[in-house]
Amino acid sequence: MMRRGTKIAVFLAALGTVLAGVLGWSPAQAAAGPGGAAATGRVVIIGVPGLMWSDISEKNTPALWGLTAEGSAAGLSVRTTRVNTCPTDGWLTVSAGQRSRLPHGDCALPSAPILPGQESPTGPVPKDGAIAAGWPAIKSDNAGTNYHAEIGLLGEAVHRAGGCTTAVGPGAVFGVGDGGGRVDRYVESPDKVTAADWARCPLAAVDVDDLFRGYIDAGVDPHGDQIPLSDEGRADAAADADRRVAQVVTGVPQGTTILLAGLSDTGLNPHLRVAVAKGGGFEPGFMTSSATRQEGLVTLTDLTATAMKQLGLPQPKQAVGSVWKPQPSKASTRERVDALVDEDVAAQAIRAVQTSFYWVLFATQLVLYGIAVLALRRLGGDRRSRARILGGTRVIALLGGAAPGASFLAGLLPWWRAEHPTPVLICTVLGFAGLLTGVALAGPWRRSVVVPGLVITGVTGVVLALDVMTGSNLQLNTLMGYTALVAGRFYGFGNQAFSLFAVAAILTAAWLTEYPLRQRRKAAAVAIVAVIGVSAVVVDGLPAFGSDFGGVLAIVPAFAMLGLMVAGQRVSALRLGVFFVAGAAIVLFISYLNARSANPTHLGRFWQDLMDGDAWGIVTRKFNAMLNSLGYWPYTLAVAAAVVFLFFVLARPTRWRVSLLQGAYKHSLSMRPALICALSVGVIGTLVNDSGVVILSVAFSLATPLMLAAGLRSLEIDLRNADTPPRAPSGSREESTGPRSAEQR
Repeated sequence: MMRRGTKIAVFLAALGTVLAGVLGWSPAQAAAGPGGAAATGRVVIIGVPGLMWSDISEKNTPALWGLTAEGSAAGLSVRTTRVNTCPTDGWLTVSAGQRSRLPHGDCALPSAPILPGQESPTGPVPKDGAIAAGWPAIKSDNAGTNYHAEIGLLGEAVHRAGGCTTAVGPGAVFGVGDGGGRVDRYVESPDKVTAADWARCPLAAVDVDDLFRGYIDAGVDPHGDQIPLSDEGRADAAADADRRVAQVVTGVPQGTTILLAGLSDTGLNPHLRVAVAKGGGFEPGFMTSSATRQEGLVTLTDLTATAMKQLGLPQPKQAVGSVWKPQPSKASTRERVDALVDEDVAAQAIRAVQTSFYWVLFATQLVLYGIAVLALRRLGGDRRSRARILGGTRVIALLGGAAPGASFLAGLLPWWRAEHPTPVLICTVLGFAGLLTGVALAGPWRRSVVVPGLVITGVTGVVLALDVMTGSNLQLNTLMGYTALVAGRFYGFGNQAFSLFAVAAILTAAWLTEYPLRQRRKAAAVAIVAVIGVSAVVVDGLPAFGSDFGGVLAIVPAFAMLGLMVAGQRVSALRLGVFFVAGAAIVLFISYLNARSANPTHLGRFWQDLMDGDAWGIVTRKFNAMLNSLGYWPYTLAVAAAVVFLFFVLARPTRWRVSLLQGAYKHSLSMRPALICALSVGVIGTLVNDSGVVILSVAFSLATPLMLAAGLRSLEIDLRNADTPPRAPSGSREESTGPRSAEQR
């Protein structure tokens, strides 16, 4: 009898097939298996560990400059399994098409290979070839990591297609060795390669280690830290590497596609490295890939996919990268190099302040909470004094709620180019936050309990939605976005941005129902929630936009709850479970459709893993990461502080025997659903995303200040009404002759 899960999968597959035909989605062609067609192209991979775009100049590195002038160029994200990628890690990543590493090794030059006549644990060494040292242990270690890298994938694919591999230099053996670590032809250095060697095999790899060797030769200080290489020393090392690259470029047969990559870091600080492709359809300009969707940015795992494409070999699913794509440009070589240098400068600048930003944001909000507590305790005196205290605290609260959205708007300005980028960034974020707060309080709506917060959440949600729909330019190298150095994501919503977007969408939808609810038009209120909810799912979940798996799981039940609450219906555990199942069905359907596309994202790959029975391992890894996130103390402390403030300050009765939340509930019919559903999307998002507590902390960073602002405005209204005596009926004695106090006068 067919299991329920299988029935669901069959149903989704059938439904997707129908929609694919109706909407014109074209499924990807099945990849050829072992024993497929022979390699039809010729590729040489040049690895120059540590090479950056700032190393390349027309005078000092003419070969690299010429290669850039004639080919497509991009910044290369080399992140593998560690913060700093070592040369052997980079070569192994090329080998597997997946993030890989050298287990328990120092960040040194690759080990010398095993040559003919030497004993090898994996069998005899090819006559003219070599075997990578320590290969069995390397394969076993990488197969057991979270990425399950299949070392030797690239070389094995060439051998299965009937081709051979050539390795020049020790690192290249790790890059193009087959499943047993073997290469068919091994040469020690580029100056010893003959024309026959270049013409022998369809795939060759060259290890140009001069730049990294310069760092090794510089040594370490007494504390064991790397001694920085001087500018002159780095320039000399880059020139040496350039001469070896020139030997390769002039030696390879005509029609060979050259793929050059600066495939590792050289010190403690990660950087974007060099990626250049010449031949095989690559024209002068920039490069991108489906993995990044960013102009002038590619990843190291893309290199394997590109080599297979140029060789005419099918790409197996174990190789997760995407093919490099040329983006022709009329910019000069100097302009392109400068733009790619600037790309790394931006990545370095955001790396220096991103972690500190969360400390500052959460610490500032803690100060805000303290100010609110002191203000409420000292609230007294005449009406004008109370109005100043409440109004000033409300402005600060709105400013705190505007800061997260302002951190994305700061990406509109090139702050990283300033001489002192961090102060400029702080001023830019504060400037945009002040602008948002000013708009929120600029018109007659400033007297409303909900509209000022609605302005902030509406702008925040729209900015994030438009950004991911137009290329995610504000997400990359942003304080609450992601960075190419970490390489966790390059497009769509990261976990922090998802949390901010989801809470902004919930609060916006809830507060937009305020007027219909006051008019007792519940159907209109539900319609508003439905429209914004569907839009949020589309923006967050579609691979072309947010491409967020866990986000849909949180947004669907949260909006369903909001719809029930504004309709006056009870939210039960059963209904909430049904809503969660509906969210899972939606995201699985999106994943199925994406799996049938020519370039599936992580959504499509999850469907493929689900069909292959490998999905449980991914779910387990995500869940463990969620639990481990509790150790991120800046976020955990921020959540704890927000919870304490929410329930022991906002919900605790004031000296006027009413809490700020109760006052807000009294003046706004949408406030209670807004708060409950905003917290719900944060809690559910925490449980279904690997960032865990980060999701909830970001949710609080937006919701809590805005709830505080609404409560303060409600209290201000109540106190004003209490200070204003009721007017006597027209013509009464009290109106004409009664005495008036000084305050009344």
